[in-house]
Amino acid sequence: MTGKRPVTSIGDALASFFARRKWTKRLDQVRVLDEWPDLVGDQIAAVTEPESVSPDGVLRVRVATAPWATELGLMTPRILARINQERKGRITGIRWVPGRISRPQHEDHHAHPTR
Repeated sequence: MTGKRPVTSIGDALASFFARRKWTKRLDQVRVLDEWPDLVGDQIAAVTEPESVSPDGVLRVRVATAPWATELGLMTPRILARINQERKGRITGIRWVPGRISRPQHEDHHAHPTR
């Protein structure tokens, strides 16, 4: 039985490959884009669209209106805590950018944030 390698799953092999290249942290950061609705909830997800994560961990999020961008700016510490709760690749900040989002909005979300 000498000369045989132990069987490794493809998932384990990829995880090892990414870890050796220090890509695991970056992939963890970028996963926020797909997980966004689950991380922030339906109301915030309806008026936002995450766009990108910079290499230093700053998340850029398009926001449907300036009032929402202001409100979300005030909520940033709570949102960051939620995002980073079980993440190795930490998000270091969020840049809220007012502008058109590609998803349709509900009328009640689009005028201004509700408290």
